[in-house]
Amino acid sequence: MIREEARSFDTRILVPTLNFTRASDVMLIDTHIHLYLEQFKDDLDEVITRALDADVQIMVMPAINIPTIDQALNMCRQKEGLYAMTALHPSDVKDATDTDLQTIADYCSDPHIVAVGETGLDYYWDQSFNDKQKRFLRGHLEIAEEADLPIVFHNRDASEDLIKELRSYIASSSRPERIRGIFHCFGGPIELAAEVMELGFHVGLGGTLTFKNGGVPDTIIEIPMSRIVLETDGPFLAPVPFRGKRNEPAHVRLVAQKLAELRGMSIEDVEHLTTQNAVQLFNIDPTRVLKR
Repeated sequence: MIREEARSFDTRILVPTLNFTRASDVMLIDTHIHLYLEQFKDDLDEVITRALDADVQIMVMPAINIPTIDQALNMCRQKEGLYAMTALHPSDVKDATDTDLQTIADYCSDPHIVAVGETGLDYYWDQSFNDKQKRFLRGHLEIAEEADLPIVFHNRDASEDLIKELRSYIASSSRPERIRGIFHCFGGPIELAAEVMELGFHVGLGGTLTFKNGGVPDTIIEIPMSRIVLETDGPFLAPVPFRGKRNEPAHVRLVAQKLAELRGMSIEDVEHLTTQNAVQLFNIDPTRVLKR
């Protein structure tokens, strides 16, 4: 989740008019969508219908705080094909307690929880509690390791510390093979991409891949398709041509089309590979999909 977008993007509902190339035998997964937020409350059914029209049949919702975990889980219980994560966003740990960490851990037993996230480090808004962010990051890593779930990282202006904390944790772990996951909304730099690959993590690519002069295509040039998953981070960070408008799951297909263009691949191959990556990483059943 990118917080300045939450303050500045156009909140008017924009119904996408998208020129999709349909692929009936494959599907897309939005691996990072805040579907429980206020921006979707008035037209959620239409949002899901447009997603299905774009072949987006599974969605994974990251947590921001404890109430949003409950909101996401309630949605998962109502609609097949939705999954949730458990975590505190790094900007939300300022007033958090160890009791909150235990609550986050307790949610891991719910079958709809497929990852710990989004956690990480965010030094953009407020650096007065950086040390607490690091402590809670380690707490989330402990929860993910114990539950044997992937972890999903938010990283803003904190790449050096995030990699340092992750390396330190892996080095001290008796079960390092359990530490895997996603660097969400990945935007580089290229040196970070190399470190993420070395650590065995995936990158989540979203709307920023389509931004002119955003630099993301150059940053990911050495990242293999086996380490890429797709996301929106909706309602934030809509891809071109909807930049500045509300983002939604249907727009994953625009990201897939851009990735196909950059890699010289068919859209069908991008769908197949990125969906396979997400299914394996989150250990989800690809037959349990959203329905109209």
